[in-house]
Amino acid sequence: MSKKVMIVDDEADIRFTVGRMLEMNGYTVIKAVDGKDCIKKLSESPPDLVLLDIMMPEMSGWDVVAKIKENPSWNEIPIIFLTAKGDTMSIGMGGLASQDYIVKPFNIKDLKNRIEQVIGK
Repeated sequence: MSKKVMIVDDEADIRFTVGRMLEMNGYTVIKAVDGKDCIKKLSESPPDLVLLDIMMPEMSGWDVVAKIKENPSWNEIPIIFLTAKGDTMSIGMGGLASQDYIVKPFNIKDLKNRIEQVIGK
């Protein structure tokens, strides 16, 4: 059974590119366009990993992490931030709230390797 990864990003290009790479490597992909969509889809089909942008309209990645951590059904789901927010404070906070923190632009092969380190294949 393939591992399921949810990509949460308001940029369609990121959802498409990362989703395609994951599918080509045997993962099942769920795409969410923003934080609210993520929470809705978590209720329907919890993934093995969430790839999460921070800067999104209405509900930021930080807010999504808080919702995930407060729900006993979801709080064990690993999170990797995939974001353009590369300042020291965000990276530090992200390191506390997630399993990994990757700054855009990113190397797709590096992203694949880091996903595999967190959840395997």
